[in-house]
Amino acid sequence: MSDKVKYEMEFPIHVSPSLLFQYISTPSGLSEWYADNVNSRGELFTFIWDGSEEQAKLISKKSGERVKFRWMEDEDTDYYFELRIQVDEITKDVSLMITDFSEDDEMEEGKMLWDNMISELKHILGSV
Repeated sequence: MSDKVKYEMEFPIHVSPSLLFQYISTPSGLSEWYADNVNSRGELFTFIWDGSEEQAKLISKKSGERVKFRWMEDEDTDYYFELRIQVDEITKDVSLMITDFSEDDEMEEGKMLWDNMISELKHILGSV
């Protein structure tokens, strides 16, 4: 298995941090844009796409600020994906920072996927 490479992306989103946090941290919020359906039992989140399921563990959460998940298949690794809300102190502009890991040859695909999902999120939030 080849090593994965960490990458970060930034998406400006014109919406309040508290509302945005609902969409990145709750099963109902995540199922609006990230997956077709999301269930959680404690720290274990099940993401469902077109009938296939992936499970991830919520490894850290800071209210109103960030959530970090680790896919169960990456359980014994340092790989994770994090959604973090960043607010510019001066302009108060809100951005969603994505940190993820990908194999080199899949990185462009991974970034495109995030692009598409965040566009969907912005659409739902009315932030275009």
